[in-house]
Amino acid sequence: MKLYLIRHGESTGNLAGRIQGTDDYPLSELGKQQAEYVADYFSDIHLDFIYSSDLTRASDTAKAIARKKNQTVNEWDKVREVHLGPLQGLTRAEITMKFPETVENSILTSGVEGTESVDELTARCQYIVEQLQLAHRNHDVAIISHGGFISIFLMYLIAGDQWHTLHRPFQIGNTSVSFIEWPKKQDKPLIHFVNQVSHLDPIVDKKKNHGLL
Repeated sequence: MKLYLIRHGESTGNLAGRIQGTDDYPLSELGKQQAEYVADYFSDIHLDFIYSSDLTRASDTAKAIARKKNQTVNEWDKVREVHLGPLQGLTRAEITMKFPETVENSILTSGVEGTESVDELTARCQYIVEQLQLAHRNHDVAIISHGGFISIFLMYLIAGDQWHTLHRPFQIGNTSVSFIEWPKKQDKPLIHFVNQVSHLDPIVDKKKNHGLL
């Protein structure tokens, strides 16, 4: 199985500096452009199935890819962003002020009451791997998800149930692509690359030409 993990394009929540979690925000204008560029990236890459978080910023990014490939999007709530309860909708500065325990711990695994627990996240990752292995062992699959959850899922693939005890080093940019492969007759995955964003070079070049970078 070949698995492509894709983060959604920039959302209005990203643009406003808000921690989104499972709150639903649409793509910004830049996010819509990014979605088209990542769709172009996949125009020559074979995909058997496209899955997406059911949150708008992810599903609209997935739809851009699906249109390019004349395929359909299967929404899957299991690949939603981490639920962050009372932290959602706040800026990082507001979170630090209201929840000082997040200074020493990642907001994704802070343990603040009302947020998704490490055990719940572990169970979610385990379920996704099991379902992919059952249904798609011989397929090429894309999952459009979210930065926080993708970084956790990658750690789970590396360290299993102990993922949360290790430093999580991954930066996952908007519409970045990470590529994982399970070779035939092997249960352990290979991670080919993480956070590939070369398809966004035209946007970066355009900003440079306009003196915005």
